[in-house]
Amino acid sequence: MPTAPFIVGLGGTTRPGSTSERALQVALDRAGALGCETLLLGGAQMPADIFDPTRPERSEAARLLVDALRRADGLIVATPAYHGGVSGLVKNALDFTEDLRGDDRAYLSGRAVGCIVCAEGAQAMGSTLAALRAMVHALRGWPTPFGAALNASARPFGGPGQAADPAALQACAMVADDVVQFARWQQAAR
Repeated sequence: MPTAPFIVGLGGTTRPGSTSERALQVALDRAGALGCETLLLGGAQMPADIFDPTRPERSEAARLLVDALRRADGLIVATPAYHGGVSGLVKNALDFTEDLRGDDRAYLSGRAVGCIVCAEGAQAMGSTLAALRAMVHALRGWPTPFGAALNASARPFGGPGQAADPAALQACAMVADDVVQFARWQQAAR
């Protein structure tokens, strides 16, 4: 009997409760409801140290990240759009996948990666989503067919006196659905 897929959520910002971190939590909640084990590595849990391939020592946060990615059956990445690309915090965290290069499942091989982008403009949403998907490809991951692009200025997860946008909730759930489905297919194939 297969074990519950392990889905890692990576993203957010250094600001607790950011739109991208809330989107990531919604997606992971959906994966959990589908019977998966989940782990959220938000801004506070991501490595603050810059990835340096010439230095073998790693911070505790970097070791936790690499160990989680090594175990992961799927990954969901949520990033704000900073100047048309992913945030430096998210890019740096993804750079640590280099530590998986010698694994049987090198980098993100055999894993679906759901992509969520939060931005205040349509142009930034599109360019950042394309950049994130290209990074996932470069890391040998499988970007899910659906990528969520959320307008952060519309407060998609509500605020005082404002309910969450059902379309934003559905978009995050669709990303999770794709990641979980692929993870289960991969488990069945092994």
